[in-house]
Amino acid sequence: MDGVEKVRFKKKNIWLSIVALVISICLSMVAAGFYFFKVACVPEKKGFISANSNVVKKSDPLYKQKSWYFKEKKQKWYMTSASDNYKLDANYIPKANSNKTAVILHGYMNNKDTMAAYAYLFHKLGYNVLLPDARAHGESEGKYIGYGWIEKSDVKKWINKVLAKNGSNNKVVLFGVSMGGATAMMTSGEKLPKQVKAVVEDCGYTSVKDEIEHEAQDLYHMPTFPRFPMVEIVSGINKTKVGYFFQDGPSVNQLKKNTRPILFIHGAKDTFVPTKMVYQNYKATKSPKELWIVPKAQHAKSYQTAPKQYEQHVARFLNKYVKN
Repeated sequence: MDGVEKVRFKKKNIWLSIVALVISICLSMVAAGFYFFKVACVPEKKGFISANSNVVKKSDPLYKQKSWYFKEKKQKWYMTSASDNYKLDANYIPKANSNKTAVILHGYMNNKDTMAAYAYLFHKLGYNVLLPDARAHGESEGKYIGYGWIEKSDVKKWINKVLAKNGSNNKVVLFGVSMGGATAMMTSGEKLPKQVKAVVEDCGYTSVKDEIEHEAQDLYHMPTFPRFPMVEIVSGINKTKVGYFFQDGPSVNQLKKNTRPILFIHGAKDTFVPTKMVYQNYKATKSPKELWIVPKAQHAKSYQTAPKQYEQHVARFLNKYVKN
């Protein structure tokens, strides 16, 4: 082998090594993508989500509200999901002689019972309350978490079920916290029955992609690279498994289509869904709207931080837009 051939051979080996390294990195990124997809979108116990319990401590600022819910007699409602034919579960608590119903939507990896205090609030305000378990949560079937984008179609079916059960004169309010808040906002941009009169959302995010990117940074301290390609890889996996890219799930775009009055609530100290997101959601909304930032409140803790003020804000808003 002469000198020229040695140089060519050496260059070839270098290029082969580079190609092998690139392939190795890509395969590692894809493997990591499947890992993070499982963490974010598959309904398993998450270490960063507080354990749920039906045991209410007397030290809880919402002890009275939660205790009422767990003692109250509940009806079981069921339906199949808008897609995939999953069996979905909900609790329903009627209010005597009421023609109003609140559909109450829980957060990520929570369930209907974690919304106990909100059930009390709406019932006290004169509403029947329906508390569904989102697909892949609680007692509802499902393989993947849709962050509200898939669930919004299920919510539309729950609304239709309420009207079928309670009559066409029933007035419906959508309420949700965290992922439930995002679900309510996403649902608001859909074509809904005229009986849906208002929306109240608490600490929902601007879009699925924004929240996933924030979690990657907040929970895993992932710098811009590899956060950007990793989120895109997970988004691609989500498209294959769940049916949509993360960027296809924006609350802000749905809010632009919403025509119903909406009350935005967000904790001033929220770091899980950053408080700045509520301002983007509020700005995107063209319908009648109100915004309340709760001082000192962390994520999904506005009610327990300021119980009396929370009840007053919700009551005033609904009294303005939902008439008997």
